[in-house]
Amino acid sequence: MSQKLTKSSTDNVLFGICGGIANFFGISPFIVRVIFIFTASASLWIYILLALALEDELSL
Repeated sequence: MSQKLTKSSTDNVLFGICGGIANFFGISPFIVRVIFIFTASASLWIYILLALALEDELSL
């Protein structure tokens, strides 16, 4: 089964984007958030697009 990039329903500070990316790559959400903070000018637009485009994670 292939893994799909989704918003995180459990690790969601703001829309669950960083938590979803971290789950997809198997890394800490803190690392993803730090990367987004240090690349703020470009990542702001990427974050907004991902918030609109990604589906919510299905809760089981």
